[in-house]
Amino acid sequence: MMTNTTTPKPPKAIYFITNNPAGNSIVALKVGADGLLSPGSITPTGGNGLSSIDGATNQSAGPDALLSQSALKVEGRTMVAVNPGSNTLTMLTISPTDPTKLTMIGHPVSTMGEFPVTAAISPKNHMACVGNTGARAGIACFSMNPHTGLKPLMEAQIPFPINQTTPPVGPANTVSQILFSEDESMLITPVKGDPMKNNTGFLSLLPIHNGCPAPQDTRSSPNGTSLLFGTALIPGTSDIFATDAAFGAAVISTTTTTGAGSAAPPTVLRTATIEGQMATCWAAISPLTKTAFVTDVLVNRLVEIDPATGAVLQATDLNDGQPGLLDIVAAGKMVYALSPGNGTTKATVVVMDVSARPARLVQSFEPEGGMRFSQGLTAFM
Repeated sequence: MMTNTTTPKPPKAIYFITNNPAGNSIVALKVGADGLLSPGSITPTGGNGLSSIDGATNQSAGPDALLSQSALKVEGRTMVAVNPGSNTLTMLTISPTDPTKLTMIGHPVSTMGEFPVTAAISPKNHMACVGNTGARAGIACFSMNPHTGLKPLMEAQIPFPINQTTPPVGPANTVSQILFSEDESMLITPVKGDPMKNNTGFLSLLPIHNGCPAPQDTRSSPNGTSLLFGTALIPGTSDIFATDAAFGAAVISTTTTTGAGSAAPPTVLRTATIEGQMATCWAAISPLTKTAFVTDVLVNRLVEIDPATGAVLQATDLNDGQPGLLDIVAAGKMVYALSPGNGTTKATVVVMDVSARPARLVQSFEPEGGMRFSQGLTAFM
């Protein structure tokens, strides 16, 4: 059931990173009034890409080279992108006349750790943060200046003791994503555990006060979760919708209190078990349907879930020859999902019309610059 009487506007452009070890770039694709994609531009980030190591094969991972969601992020006309092979973060601005024209602001800055895989922006706090998941794993934050770029807000990152390497071996035991809460007073970071080693992972919450990150985060392992991955804010609440590759997805409250009024650890409110899933990892909530959509790198389908109940509403098989889907953006009446291919199939961005059920595949676009190491998908509205 659709909850909006009017359809939200489509984005003006969508973006992903090539994550090329020989030179990372941002691929920008134009989006028409009908929501469909067309060629745009390729802009170097000033850094290099790098892939993680697949723990099952001990080879470079791809697809899902970064084991994360939000490898680049857009807020307003500002964009940040990670450079895993250079341990840097790049800030860019989007042209007011052409959303595929990007200009670097300042220079890429050190992320204070190794193998950055996820980034977030807080317009309210004029802040960008990054998550590292290599041998020096953790989170770091920077002030954003529209003229000079990024400047560290910390002397050192807040470390995560996950005992990883650079590049990391995954997908287990890695940083999944960072994102700000809806009111931008908290930085949320899910970190995957490793069930084979009885490590359940954790959810990190870092308070933001007066435009500055707190000196330390709090960490807890929400009951029943172990491989928390892609996360989306549930609008109008302090709850998050998070995938868990072990079973499907969960809705988690990040601001619960005890009977005495003191803060309590994040609590799982409900779960969604997805039958036949193998690696449900990426999530987005549609502004049109108010429902969540998730993707699986090993199962080529789009699954819709009701965050209010945990019910699986539909699972749409794509049958387009791709192995599976990664990063996902929900905008307008469409869901856009990246399938970077596996070396034998070409990278594509699929466009799904979710204004009615079943969801309908309306475009499979093969962008120039896409490769099996590519990751991240974000939109400019």
